[in-house]
Amino acid sequence: MTEAQTHFVQAADLKIGMYIYLDIGWMEHPFPVNNFEIRNQEQIQKIRSLGLQKIRFAPEKSHLSASADNVIKTSPETTISDSELALKHRKQLLHQQQASLAQCEKQFGQATQEFKHLTDIVHAQPQQAKESANQLVQGILKGILGEEEAAIRLLSEKAGEKTALHSINVTLISLLLGKALELSKEDMLELGIGALLHDVGKMELPDRLRWVDEQSSPAERQLYQSHVAHGVNIARKLQLSTNATLLIAQHHEYADGSGYPSNIRSDKMSHLSRIISLVNRFDNLCNPSNVIQAITPHEALSLLFTKNKTQSDTPTLTAFIKMMGIYPPGSVVQLNDERYAMVVSVNSTRPIKPKVIIHDPQVPPDEALVINLEHETQLGIRRSLKPVQLPKAAYDYLSPRKRLCYFFERASDPASLQGIKDGLS
Repeated sequence: MTEAQTHFVQAADLKIGMYIYLDIGWMEHPFPVNNFEIRNQEQIQKIRSLGLQKIRFAPEKSHLSASADNVIKTSPETTISDSELALKHRKQLLHQQQASLAQCEKQFGQATQEFKHLTDIVHAQPQQAKESANQLVQGILKGILGEEEAAIRLLSEKAGEKTALHSINVTLISLLLGKALELSKEDMLELGIGALLHDVGKMELPDRLRWVDEQSSPAERQLYQSHVAHGVNIARKLQLSTNATLLIAQHHEYADGSGYPSNIRSDKMSHLSRIISLVNRFDNLCNPSNVIQAITPHEALSLLFTKNKTQSDTPTLTAFIKMMGIYPPGSVVQLNDERYAMVVSVNSTRPIKPKVIIHDPQVPPDEALVINLEHETQLGIRRSLKPVQLPKAAYDYLSPRKRLCYFFERASDPASLQGIKDGLS
């Protein structure tokens, strides 16, 4: 079979029904394939946004109406400026992407340094530590509560101080969840302070007892659990509010009464404590002390929604799943075209179509563009994978994180929350 004869058409003259060829790499455009028939005006706008002056198309494969509006002006040859414009456009996107990530990592690094400093002075200068905590939370809130939507962004493992990782993760995700639940500004501040300092009592424990696992003895577990009481004592020393102190006291309580230290149920927990209890469990599943025991964010959400569902307040859990999406940042996935990808960003108000980096041997990893699946009509996620299930080439390219760091970045996508629970059952 001979290839269809093609001509070139000005981008301004594109019509619905044209069968076109995009003579650029697939990473340089938002479509799942390089040649296709134009179905709607939205596709035309996307093609024009690529900066290509002329587009190759096949008249024999096109389905155009005979109206005067579809008279096509063709050109026998293209110009070198097409590829130059496409390359320039790609470089601009890559620069924007790298700048956004660098800003997130810088802010995360500053937050972890500030957190470590305030824990260093918590006993010697309690009021200064309290003020530092307040300023840190206020700074995060200023960004999260802006008019623009916030996306949850996966960061490099080296983004900040490792010992502060869990506290910053819990603070950030709790505040984003608080925003999704439409908490007042006063509650958001209390939530942020309590989340930031929820584990402050661990400072009173030996390093080896600051985490527990399946090998821990009953005596070690009991000592570990004492960090809650230590945290409450420190909260009183800092003169935190009653609500913030309750958050520290109840961050290990569960809705079904199986938590500690008081074994209270959801109706006895503060509405803010229900948030931290859930987010704390999620991050501990993804970032345990022993990385061998870590599970993927998708697995963690599934576990919280199924096996451990009774441990969470139902409205809080529902809002959390909607916010994080069934494939949270850090998830390794396989797309419906069989390619492998890693989720790097989720819009907290439109989570079912995350942004991913796709394994492509033709593109260096540091030049890979983030693809927004929301803009893809045919490309989607087929299944979640464990990192060990990736082929070696895809594993080396995507470099799944052994520990997950999150921060927020600006998003501009409209809200749409549909069909999430089905993906977790």
